[in-house]
Amino acid sequence: MIDPATGPLQDPAGLYTAALELSGDEGIRGLPLIMGFTGFADAGHAVRQIIDELISVQGAGALAAFDVDQLLDYRSRRPRIRFVEDHLEDYDAPALALYRLQDGLGRPYLLLAGPEPDLQWERFARAVVGLVERLEVRQTLWVHAIPMPVPHTRPLGVTVHGNRPELVEGISRWKPVVEFPGAVGHLVEIRLIEAGHDVTGFVVHVPHYLAEAEYPAAAVTGLEHLGAAASLMLPSDRLREASREVERQVAEQVAASAEIRELVAGLEERFDDHTADVPRRSLLAGPADELPTAEDLGAAVEAYLAAHGDEDAEGDSNSGGTGAADDGGAPPAAGSSPQSADDVPRGEGEEPPH
Repeated sequence: MIDPATGPLQDPAGLYTAALELSGDEGIRGLPLIMGFTGFADAGHAVRQIIDELISVQGAGALAAFDVDQLLDYRSRRPRIRFVEDHLEDYDAPALALYRLQDGLGRPYLLLAGPEPDLQWERFARAVVGLVERLEVRQTLWVHAIPMPVPHTRPLGVTVHGNRPELVEGISRWKPVVEFPGAVGHLVEIRLIEAGHDVTGFVVHVPHYLAEAEYPAAAVTGLEHLGAAASLMLPSDRLREASREVERQVAEQVAASAEIRELVAGLEERFDDHTADVPRRSLLAGPADELPTAEDLGAAVEAYLAAHGDEDAEGDSNSGGTGAADDGGAPPAAGSSPQSADDVPRGEGEEPPH
């Protein structure tokens, strides 16, 4: 039988056009890769907000651009176009590309982002595996968000999956066996693991009654976990400010409706009963779960890097330049890593986190 992961598909590299840097720049090798695909499992528009925030900070050019005409079904997801008085303009062409970005401390990383392919999943997954191997990516991280029966008044939960036990343990304690509609990120994760590469996925739990709206808190939570796992200081100040305004608006709507107040109170009771003994969710959060400032984030990352300086030096001398930080950095220790409420009880018929 022919294995679809290794069988006769068209050349995966034919799906993208690469910039010259992809072949000659050693500075893009050995970096962490973050992936985000819009169009599926994007409750609260979390993935779209994360992508927009990461790219807008630098406005970087693409190292590789995928041929979306081969991958997208335009009739199911029609691109936006603007009509102005008597003419058309501003066709919003979809883009799926690989970018080289820098975090707040100047540390480089890769971002693969854009709309989820509708077509040629196996070929696309093989193309991503090829890019990971070509660029010697040290770890791949990806994020999506799903609606869950949880209150907006509590820290958002996160389910973690992949082949990095030190990132999964202590965050995802509920480990079911379930089937669910897959996303292309799931297939890419499977193919990367089969090829022997490190990969971790993060699923942000968004209150189901806010899943259709833009919910910046979900994007902030995703950035927190991606940054902690990759030892990066990812930009989130604008999203944090937007989150405060959204929380204010939601609080006003809840206060104005007895029915909504009753719904939220019931979700709070379930959440609190189930997570009473769970440690606080983030190593960066304060005692009252207040959001840190940019200065706090910078200090935390600098302290982390300084604490691992000796390990890096030892790793460089023993392994030809691949120290602890170059291996993706040690994740936060159990008990101080971002914690989740991924095992909040679900009502009958509710879809589990994936």
